[in-house]
Amino acid sequence: MPVLVITGTGTEVGKTVTTAAVAAAALAAGRTVAVLKAAQTGVRPDEPGDADEVARLAGAVTKAELARFPEPLAPATAARRAALRPVRPAEVAEAAAKLAVEHDLVLVEGAGGLLVRFDDEGGTLADAALLLRAPVLVVASAGLGTLNTTELTARELRRRELELAGVVIGSWPDSPDLASRCNLGDLPEVSGAPLLGALPAGAGLLDPADFRAAAPAWLAPRLDGTWGAEAFGVREAP
Repeated sequence: MPVLVITGTGTEVGKTVTTAAVAAAALAAGRTVAVLKAAQTGVRPDEPGDADEVARLAGAVTKAELARFPEPLAPATAARRAALRPVRPAEVAEAAAKLAVEHDLVLVEGAGGLLVRFDDEGGTLADAALLLRAPVLVVASAGLGTLNTTELTARELRRRELELAGVVIGSWPDSPDLASRCNLGDLPEVSGAPLLGALPAGAGLLDPADFRAAAPAWLAPRLDGTWGAEAFGVREAP
């Protein structure tokens, strides 16, 4: 799995922190890691972006960013409003392929959900994943409403004949409600893919050293971690 594409079921589901956790676990396993942010929006030129945040939390990763647009909008819209050239899926794929030559793992983080548009021609992260023939990791929320958005994302991946590597819950609450506890079993069913981890709420606020030490325990072995869905589900059962 030299390239792994990471998308969310929407915005604010914990995609960047999950990317950092995957990077940290891979580094702890002795792998070299690069993180590619396809399109960064809503950040000024002098501010740290998502790739910077991944590096801050995870450690010694190679970070890359293809484009940056100032307004917090979909990349195509942000590029158009700023009169800047948009990012194209082929450019994302080319950059990831180049990074894969010198790294054991390349994490390609999208913007928002799978079908958020990069350009006015309708290019998306899904198109980049198809060009790379790379598996896609879906980051989902824990609570009510997540089953619908996760299933829609999984169906679109299957329609495009893309591999869904699994689902990670981007922020698991300290006191999960009934819906969240039930979703532990329902997310694999609706997505047709395994649950590969759950990050505790507030993980991104941890000291980086503590984040790196804890990250493998949040992720399944396929992501270089030690987390087990069955044991986690038993522990969180009502």
